Amino acid sequence: MGVELKLTDKELPVSPVFVDFLAHIVKKIPFSDAEWGDQLSESLSDTQTRVAESAKNNIREILADQDGVTHIARSYELLVALMTGDLSKLKDLQGKFHFINIIGTPRNGGSYLTKELYRMLGFDPSAVPNGLAHDGFPEAGPFRLEKNHNSWMLSLQTMAEYLVMVELFFARSKPVGGKIQVPKKLLKGPYAGSFFYRVMGESVENILTLRHPVTSCISTYEKSGGLPTDGGFAVRGNIEEWIRRDLVYTGTDADEIMRMDYFDAYLRYWEQYHYFIATTGLSANRNTEIVAYGADRMMDTVRRYGYRFGQRQPEPEVFEVNDKRDRHSDWVRQSEPVIQRVTEVWSRVGLKFPASEVMECW
Repeated sequence: MGVELKLTDKELPVSPVFVDFLAHIVKKIPFSDAEWGDQLSESLSDTQTRVAESAKNNIREILADQDGVTHIARSYELLVALMTGDLSKLKDLQGKFHFINIIGTPRNGGSYLTKELYRMLGFDPSAVPNGLAHDGFPEAGPFRLEKNHNSWMLSLQTMAEYLVMVELFFARSKPVGGKIQVPKKLLKGPYAGSFFYRVMGESVENILTLRHPVTSCISTYEKSGGLPTDGGFAVRGNIEEWIRRDLVYTGTDADEIMRMDYFDAYLRYWEQYHYFIATTGLSANRNTEIVAYGADRMMDTVRRYGYRFGQRQPEPEVFEVNDKRDRHSDWVRQSEPVIQRVTEVWSRVGLKFPASEVMECW
């Protein structure tokens, strides 16, 4: 008995991020003015909206170009490979590219490390497209199944598209240590740890960035326009939406979340995220470095990679830290048992949580 399954681009349309990337390739538009590496920005980005709006026009031009059609076909080839476990299709990718994933909650210094690793490899970070370097793509998150949406399929498809983007963007890059180095801010990695580990290859390298939940929370609400006047939780941007989404995923009533104090919601999200790091397969990769937030530690990490990438005197840009240690002392006390629980969970899977460094509250 033979069964044929047929899915078209109607059920699995090309993602707007991939369309935007291919539009640059097909129309030979240089990648420039990427803003993902801006460590100090406190404004919400509208990049996703702009990319989605331009996708309908761009896809027509891409499909009218033979190279564009070839690149899209390659993404669907890799999607089928991921769906069926055809590892032979991944072998060449894993042998050619070495992925360095920078993983951590938002506002943890991950953008800085990603940007500086690209600089140490000789790239101008502003010329590295957002979808290739930053944390919005490929997609991963708590599982959702609803009308016309299966989040597992979305993860498979955007990963296939991301791999094509890597092939195209790094086509002329020189190997370092036998492979082409590909830094990637992968904030969404913990939601599907084993997936990223197996697809990117078991030589994949992880850098885990850690920051105290209080200063992470302060930076989050500053990014979103300030702490709400009533101290309650609010959704004004992507990070706060991820907090809401993750709490709903683990059983918190949606209406209850919107009645929670801001830090109560954030702290619960912070704790869950760090449990995901320990429990979804990332910890199977022992090629992992843990970097606590702080100027010296961040810049020293960049220098080590710079030497490894062949820089004679690697000098990173200054990592800017605004001292927030005298704020919300009650939140600091509230965080202590949470940090202790995360430390214990990490220790059970062989990860050492640097509690004393995190407790510096930078």
